[in-house]
Amino acid sequence: MTATALSEILSPATTNFLTYAGSIDNLTNEFNATLLNAIDSVAPLRLKTRRRVPTPWFTDETRTLKQLCRKHERRWRLTKLEVFHQAWQDSLLKYKDALILAKTRYFSQVINLNKNNPKHLFDTVAKLTLRQPTPDSSFHSADEFMKFFAQKIESIRDEIKNSIPIARSSTPFTNADDHATTLSTFKNVSLERLTQIVSAAKQTTCLLDPLPAKLLKELFQILGPSVLNIINLSVSSGIVPTAFKTAIIKPLLKRPNLDPDCLSNYRPVSNLPFIAKLLEKVVAQQLIDYMVANNRYDTFQSGFRANHSTETALAKVTNDLLVAMDSNISSVLLLLDLSAAFDTVDFDILLGRLKSCVGISGSALGWFHSYLSNRTHRVVHGNASSELYNVTCGVPQGSVLGPILFNIYMIPLGDIIRKYNISFQCYADDTQLYMPLSMTDPRDCCNLEKCLAEIKQWMSLNFLRLNPDKTEMLIIGPTRYQHLFKETAITIDNRTITQSDTVTNLGVIFDQTLSFQKHIKNITRIAFFHLRNIAKIRPILSTGDAETIIHAFVTSRLDYCNVLFSGLPKSRIKSLQLVQNAAARLLSRTRKFDHITPILANLHWLPVHLRCDFKVLLLTYKSLHGLAPAYLVDLVVPYVPSRNLRSQNATLLATPRAKKMSAGSRAFSIRAPELWNALPMDIRTATSVETFKTRLKTHFYDMAFN
Repeated sequence: MTATALSEILSPATTNFLTYAGSIDNLTNEFNATLLNAIDSVAPLRLKTRRRVPTPWFTDETRTLKQLCRKHERRWRLTKLEVFHQAWQDSLLKYKDALILAKTRYFSQVINLNKNNPKHLFDTVAKLTLRQPTPDSSFHSADEFMKFFAQKIESIRDEIKNSIPIARSSTPFTNADDHATTLSTFKNVSLERLTQIVSAAKQTTCLLDPLPAKLLKELFQILGPSVLNIINLSVSSGIVPTAFKTAIIKPLLKRPNLDPDCLSNYRPVSNLPFIAKLLEKVVAQQLIDYMVANNRYDTFQSGFRANHSTETALAKVTNDLLVAMDSNISSVLLLLDLSAAFDTVDFDILLGRLKSCVGISGSALGWFHSYLSNRTHRVVHGNASSELYNVTCGVPQGSVLGPILFNIYMIPLGDIIRKYNISFQCYADDTQLYMPLSMTDPRDCCNLEKCLAEIKQWMSLNFLRLNPDKTEMLIIGPTRYQHLFKETAITIDNRTITQSDTVTNLGVIFDQTLSFQKHIKNITRIAFFHLRNIAKIRPILSTGDAETIIHAFVTSRLDYCNVLFSGLPKSRIKSLQLVQNAAARLLSRTRKFDHITPILANLHWLPVHLRCDFKVLLLTYKSLHGLAPAYLVDLVVPYVPSRNLRSQNATLLATPRAKKMSAGSRAFSIRAPELWNALPMDIRTATSVETFKTRLKTHFYDMAFN
């Protein structure tokens, strides 16, 4: 009803914006004012205090049945007649059945609407099991949060300024071909393309939005031309409307188990107006297309890039470490930690990166200058709001362009590391370095320390702070040589980083032999915790809803970076298989000691070890067809026989040699060719990813259950 009433009001009101001749700021402000007046006329905002909030699944039908039940109860207590007692019992059973059905329907709808939102699903399960989620609120006010966030950034920048009192240049490293191709203007977007972007966008609403995102998407057929006019006027003129440069900051706990009363345990996440994010998506798509076409990304930066992920980055790192172990070489893995990296980005230096490293010029560079200048934000916490603060540095976390701009800001870091012939991988602000260690001089890490010293100096010049206290080091190698490196340590800025037994690398726990035993144990513990919670609410869930929740909370954990588990002994991943078996029994409602193979076959769930191999082969197929990072493509080498053989057209891969029963046999560069060459020809020659996945799953299904 609200959408229909709004459409009648907005249809004639928005026609004037298509021929508007004023500035883009005035156009945006009047458009927002029109939407706000329309929603106020249809559904004016009113504050209403409710003494009792009814459960959302309590419908008119259940209310009527409850009243009837109470009526029969009163009659029986008044007359003590058996006929009224029986009527009361019958109506009570009918009411309970209707209540369970209504509750099931409600949560089924919630689960289906949020099946791609794990946080909302977690909150839903917590409500059903009477386990309320950890609150992200505290006794601090919005002004206290805002003051803490602002002072934290100021203190970091002041500390960096005082540590290196030299002139800073805003011009980063440049390459010889930087200006061979430039991006000087952004192209206007079509209404059809903008409609596709809006349809795919999440319905996240900001307090600054005149209309909820859900309503705007429903009314986009009417509002689309006006929104398109604002976006195209912005990209063509190189000016970002002032209304799009204000963000609402929501303080979020970094981890659920942290103390909510400690301000340092929160991170500021920006929430921007919905149309502002549409504008950023239009610009981001053109920027990404340009950077990919002209190879502007660093090869080993995997954050926020198509066909790149934490899994591909870890597959490369693990492969190199396992290959070194296969040659009896130990390696040092160093995980660098940055303090508030996104929030300390310097605007002048970032604009220099865009110009020199990426090749942005003209009105496109002017658009980014407008985007970064005169930004403001404020904290909203509970029902209170802080004062408006000017943003002098940092790219907003929660924006569309923020992660892309941060990747651009970090481009020169790769050039520094390459000078020292040290291998590395980056995922946004997470940087990991690794290099082999000398057997003759186990304590010799001079090359790595020199590299770290230059990295720290570069970061200081770019207003980034390397945090030695949270930087971790792990020595990885054969067990028989680990005693040689017990005293190995690295010094950064007169601080010694000692080695750990385990480190958490992009969500995966690495140990000294890459056995992943502790990581598998951690997965098992968390998965069984969620299965126990799901078991409590299984009676009110349909099979489809239960499967959605199990995949969101359990299967996703079993599958995360499971490419690293391929080739592990079955005894080591047995606990993961037990988790999958328990999930299958819970979903199918079978007994504990029933044979599990028919259950898995009926659910079409591949066993865990085959799921790991499936992921390896999927990455292999993508590597062969240009759908994987370059660093994985280099690990997959087609087989070329020395003379003409029938196998030369069999799409086989060259298999590097590995020592028998060595950890190196689990390396992606060795494991992938072995699994690939064993596949039937029709799977290897699949013409699309979906066809390959379907055929491969059928092949593995036959192997496991037939």
